[in-house]
Amino acid sequence: MANVPVQRMSQLLAKTLRDDPADAEVLSHKLLVRAGYVRRTAAGIWSWLPLGKKVLANVERIVREEMDAVGAQEVLLPAILPREPYEATGRWEEYGPELFRLQDRKGGDYLLGPTHEEIFTLLVKDQASSYKDLPVILYQIQNKYRDEARPRAGILRGREFLMKDSYSFDTEDEGLAKSYALHREAYQKIFARLGLDYRICAATAGAMGGSKSEEFLAPAEAGEDTFADCPNCDFAANTEAITYELKPVDGSDVPAAEDIPTPDTPTIETLAASLGVPASATLKNLLVKVDGEIVAVGVPGDREVDMDKVEAHFAPAAVELVTETDFAARPDLVRGYVGPRGLEKVTYIADPRVAPGTAWITGANKAGTHTKNVVVGRDFEVGEYVDVVVVQEGDPCPKCGTGLVLDRAIEIGHIFQLGRKYADALKLDVLGQNGKPVRVTMGSYGIGVSRAVAALAEQSADDKGLCWPAEVAPADVHVVAAGKALQTELALEISQKLAAAGVRVLVDDRPGVSPGVKFTDSELIGVPQILVAGRRAADGVVELKDRRTGEREELTVEEAVARLTA
Repeated sequence: MANVPVQRMSQLLAKTLRDDPADAEVLSHKLLVRAGYVRRTAAGIWSWLPLGKKVLANVERIVREEMDAVGAQEVLLPAILPREPYEATGRWEEYGPELFRLQDRKGGDYLLGPTHEEIFTLLVKDQASSYKDLPVILYQIQNKYRDEARPRAGILRGREFLMKDSYSFDTEDEGLAKSYALHREAYQKIFARLGLDYRICAATAGAMGGSKSEEFLAPAEAGEDTFADCPNCDFAANTEAITYELKPVDGSDVPAAEDIPTPDTPTIETLAASLGVPASATLKNLLVKVDGEIVAVGVPGDREVDMDKVEAHFAPAAVELVTETDFAARPDLVRGYVGPRGLEKVTYIADPRVAPGTAWITGANKAGTHTKNVVVGRDFEVGEYVDVVVVQEGDPCPKCGTGLVLDRAIEIGHIFQLGRKYADALKLDVLGQNGKPVRVTMGSYGIGVSRAVAALAEQSADDKGLCWPAEVAPADVHVVAAGKALQTELALEISQKLAAAGVRVLVDDRPGVSPGVKFTDSELIGVPQILVAGRRAADGVVELKDRRTGEREELTVEEAVARLTA
């Protein structure tokens, strides 16, 4: 193995901290700052210090190796992009305020790239003219930019982040399916090598468009995604992607609808308590505005509306809740007593649980009044069924019916079968085998490289600090000189021997720093193996500690070098 330079902490630009940053909310944020891996530059914008850059580079290397292994070709496209391609696909407006927009000195419109589907499409349009030039998979590892409204959680949710994005180009759907499968397998290898615990979950395509979509989620308390896992079968999905089957029932024997006085019951809780019925017997009607037009969303009273699902259904239209001003302009809509019967100039959508034939207690559109025995399909019609409820623990698995288990997770990867959305918008054709133009079909595949660092920190840290998997750690061995001159001399000697054998070494040779601080820092920094030149240094004996298990062993210098270079 090649000789590698020893990294001496006496020369390292990294300052460890005893206390958590005041603004830190999640474990990875606290530890990456305290251990000297990153520093905040501005809200959602982070600088990577030498140790952090090494970890980030190791994640990049693993991603790059596995992408190259499936025949992908690496390119690097600009981060400052012209407006026109994004306008052609509609995403200049769809991205809304999350898009960083800027102008050059001549008034030309540009953006900081949040993702690069359009630019890759145009690159292939320029370079590929025949079916013989395809299939091709291109990728880059590059910074992306999104103007998050509330950047938080350190590098987990920043406004600038490092991402691997790749794109496949095929002439037929079968080719796209193959490219998708290649990425899926490559991602499994990448995350296994990174040492991440992850789940592959069905997902929605969102603003990306396309058909099939799956997320790679790393379970973690700090995660912003909620996914459902079935304990009985292999089903796993982001809760936003779970749909409920519409199951009509026979409601022919339900008595006629009847208004009932229900004063002071403007909420589901007060209504259910007043009538002595479960909330599940009531119909909740949430009013929203979709591009300014009022839409009613009907769900069982014991369920919450998932606004992400509502927004995804109406995208790219703007969705917002109705306000007091809206109610004032529509006296026919009585706040707290809205019901589906007799609604005028209001589109009514409902969750599939509000199925034809089901009967409900719901608002009568009169103050202090509700209506019972309101039957779907008899007393009112649903304009469209959309699964819009928040999935709950114990909801039946769509595949086998077993109660689902919910967990929080960090999205570390996402793969999409885009199809021809971007090829259509930007007219990406190649000459087919029959001499006629063929519209290209695409896939898009992303990995959050900087986000993977945070996910690893969240999953592997313990009460002492970070605890990196071997392949991504900033060093293989952290050599600690307890403090005396002899101990420092021995630590540096061992470090040179290890480095000569190709072992990556971080050595704590800081003068004037107490042994206790050095030991604490070694656990905080989280290198997999810690080698201490301490009290038995004069005898040529050192202590080897496994950072993850805490196991300790005294070895001679020769034994330690042999063990660590094996």
